[in-house]
Amino acid sequence: MGCCTGRCMFIFFCAVQLIAAVERQVFDFLGYQWAPILVNFLHVIVVILGLFGTVHYKPRYIILYIVWTVFWVVWNIFICCLYLDIGGLSKDSDFMSLGLSSHQTWWKEKSLDCKNINIPNTRWQDLNSPAQVSELGCILEYQYIEVLHSALQLFLSAMGFVFACYIVSFFNEDEDTCL
Repeated sequence: MGCCTGRCMFIFFCAVQLIAAVERQVFDFLGYQWAPILVNFLHVIVVILGLFGTVHYKPRYIILYIVWTVFWVVWNIFICCLYLDIGGLSKDSDFMSLGLSSHQTWWKEKSLDCKNINIPNTRWQDLNSPAQVSELGCILEYQYIEVLHSALQLFLSAMGFVFACYIVSFFNEDEDTCL
């Protein structure tokens, strides 16, 4: 088996997918994002099954990976639309936490190089409340970080899908020649 065969490339993209999914899983746990936690967990399991199918020449597991990848692509497109407020979706909804809590993405509070600038809220001047409005000056806002995570997953899934289809066709050709 050569270095650049379809199997090796598929294994490489699955390994990178696992790393990216576990990283995403950690940040979803930190933000109590229950829907993505469940979907990421299933994704990790299916990618591991795809790897198992590749190493042990089991095309059924790779077909499971292919079917899951279609769902995974739809999920990541949904995430992109949600955080970009496209199609009537709102990043401020509690859908991602399954309505169980009011938590949102961890990146909303801990985004990259954000500087909180507290400005007195003019609405509260008449009341005796020292309310402050927090304004963020970030290099990259949290919704774009989430969209970049999803875009990376979309790229890795597309590459994994292509190589998985190639492997399944290759395995089927091998079975035909053995008969």
